Amino acid sequence: MSNKMNFLDFQEAVKISLDLAKTTTLKEIIPISKALGRVVGSDVLCKKNLPSFNNSAMDGFAFKIKDAGKTLKIKKVIFAGDKGDDVKAILKEEECYKIMTGAKVPSDVDTIIPIENCINANEQTVTLPSDLKEGSNLRLKGEEQKEGNVLFKKGEVINSSHITLLASQGLMMIEVFKQISIAVVSTGNELKEPWEEANEEEIYNCNSYALVSLLSEAGFDATYSGVVPDNLEESINFISNLKTYDVVITTGGISMGDADFVGEAFIQNGLKTAFHGVNVKPGRPIMMGSIEHENKQTFVMCLPGNPLTAMVNMQLFAIPVLNKIQGNSGFYHDICIANNVQEFKTKKGRVNLVLGNLENGGFSVTRNNKYGSGMITALYESNCILVTDENTSNIEQKQMVKVIKFNNKLLQTQINIFN
Repeated sequence: MSNKMNFLDFQEAVKISLDLAKTTTLKEIIPISKALGRVVGSDVLCKKNLPSFNNSAMDGFAFKIKDAGKTLKIKKVIFAGDKGDDVKAILKEEECYKIMTGAKVPSDVDTIIPIENCINANEQTVTLPSDLKEGSNLRLKGEEQKEGNVLFKKGEVINSSHITLLASQGLMMIEVFKQISIAVVSTGNELKEPWEEANEEEIYNCNSYALVSLLSEAGFDATYSGVVPDNLEESINFISNLKTYDVVITTGGISMGDADFVGEAFIQNGLKTAFHGVNVKPGRPIMMGSIEHENKQTFVMCLPGNPLTAMVNMQLFAIPVLNKIQGNSGFYHDICIANNVQEFKTKKGRVNLVLGNLENGGFSVTRNNKYGSGMITALYESNCILVTDENTSNIEQKQMVKVIKFNNKLLQTQINIFN
């Protein structure tokens, strides 16, 4: 634990949360037409050589390399799709084939030259240059992938390239990890749903809708399960019904206030808390843990109640954890480098999550880093986050910072927080 009011060190909190997350073991077999964005459940092997026969990479002439520099007679024309006797080896001395792109190459030639590179060509003959390389423009059977090779591994997220490979193999079904179930809930009697009337002392519940939509952007299917009231007994009953989910995400109700019952209600339902409180601003009250029951884990993420803080910590902490639970082997954020455009101050002694915009490789801080954790528009105005370390009090102009790409958003950091 950190000596900062017993708040956990930021990097340690990231490691603990990822170590706690257990990858799902449930799988299903689905059509490749529905597989985009899903996670591969088992290694996929090559069952058909790529390419499956020697073929031409160009429209040109196929010949023996020993005939380079000669004028050759064109024996026949071979088209893509020709097979059997149409591609049988029949050349005699100083003969060649005219061949089209993708056509099967007979076994009695070893090199192909594009038509435009020939010295002279007509319907009957072609004159070849002498400085040719054996095997040019000849795509050999299995040179891309051989039968038995691993095409892609368990844990990869399926994109259009995966679909292309699967279709090239004649594989129309694939085993994937079953999508994890996620419940999103809010807390607080002051909350009103957007379709209800809210007076000046009440607020509309935007957190749950924000998180459900963020999760959808990240490829997850979450269910909004309602608002937990600020009453311990009712909270315990409410949470007991959430154990059927793989993950439960709450916002609010986990600070140190007298009416914050969510943490205690989870403990009463068997929650083992991994940590409660991280030395980070905004987002100190964040809590993570798990409920182990009936050979199943329900991972619990309790996020702060302020919309900005909830969304920032969702992106920074929760999404990598969810990716690991879903079976995604690439659950870490990607990192590259950005150039800070404008100097600004941060508070030393804690990790600061600083909103900003990344454009053309430059990071511009939002509102000169002067905004409250309860603001909503500051989040809307930003497309990235810069994460300082505890010793940072100033980010200088033109200082290089590390950047974390995250789906349609970009997270920026001075440190590789996931190493």
